[in-house]
Amino acid sequence: MAYGYDNRFDGRYDSNYNRQKEIQEAIHAGENALRHLYSARDELRSAGNWGLLDMFGGNFLSGMMKHSKMDQARRSMENARNALASFRSELQDVHDPALNMDIDGFLTFADFFFDGFLVDLLVQSRISKAKQQVEDAIRRVEDMLRKLRQYR
Repeated sequence: MAYGYDNRFDGRYDSNYNRQKEIQEAIHAGENALRHLYSARDELRSAGNWGLLDMFGGNFLSGMMKHSKMDQARRSMENARNALASFRSELQDVHDPALNMDIDGFLTFADFFFDGFLVDLLVQSRISKAKQQVEDAIRRVEDMLRKLRQYR
């Protein structure tokens, strides 16, 4: 605009547009977190199945598969943890107390999981606990996404 006034750069924004934009960004971040949580859940299930086989008469192959699945689960859980941190940040941008989500407890769910596996039984216990925490995280993120979508 050569001679007219262009208010795009004066620091004022349409608050409704800005809120909708923040909601969309939060939804996108939540959906991304869910994809990573679903992947982590699948990898943990697979690792748990291979771990059970390894415990009850497995062989070298089952042991190798269990460890491979554990590595894949570790990567998925790390991706999920990062995606959850991003989701938390986007939720804060929406500025709505109804969307206040305490995710700190399950942002660290992967931390204990990878602290040295001493015995197969302990591994199975950790896999089971991690699966429960991933399921809890999935439920919370799905709930937050339902609330966010109501604002559209």
